[in-house]
Amino acid sequence: MVWEKITNAMGLGANAGARAAVAELLGRLGLDKLFRASPPHQSAAFTSAFVALAAKMAKADGVAVLIERDAFERFLETPPEDVARVRRLYDLAKQDTSGFEAYAERIARLLRDEPETTRCVLECLIYVACSDGILHPAEDEFLRTVAEKFGLSSAEFRRMRAMFVRDSESPYEILGIAPDASDTEIKGHFRKLVTELHPDKLIAAGAQPPLVKAATAKLATINAAYEAILKERAMEKGA
Repeated sequence: MVWEKITNAMGLGANAGARAAVAELLGRLGLDKLFRASPPHQSAAFTSAFVALAAKMAKADGVAVLIERDAFERFLETPPEDVARVRRLYDLAKQDTSGFEAYAERIARLLRDEPETTRCVLECLIYVACSDGILHPAEDEFLRTVAEKFGLSSAEFRRMRAMFVRDSESPYEILGIAPDASDTEIKGHFRKLVTELHPDKLIAAGAQPPLVKAATAKLATINAAYEAILKERAMEKGA
């Protein structure tokens, strides 16, 4: 698009040979970069939306603490000359979480051709959310919503989240299987665990009562995790 405007202005129109010659000449002179469009992630629109979204995410648990802002600045690698401006925008946006969906949608539009950068943005947000040592349920829900706005599946979000968060509430972690495992793989793995932990098998093997009780409790947790996965995947398929 940029080259079309330049060559049209020079009266070269659709002359491909002339356009190539102009491009080569500007390249030799080192002037081609003056006409090269900057990637969306380097735009002011992206930066402002990213800063605002990070600030609102930090506020999701009710309190935007200083450590979260510092973590964001480290991740963003803000140039010294821009720190004051970024902090002003951050402090203004962190007043509440209202409108965060609009910022997420704006970033998704700007980065529609940069899927890896989009994932990097979400990773940064997860990093900031965990920087105070706790991922609050409200922050977790905030991040899930952002992932949806970014066009990422629940499985993709879980994989990214697992890089920063380790908790026993994840049904996939409880079963000890990857979130991107197929339905057949999960079912087979679940049956294997049930067979290994079934109280009758342990009793037949002469296991002590405490071990049987522990296995019974663990089996109940595994059953609940498996049911949670089935419910989640059924909702995804029905969406």
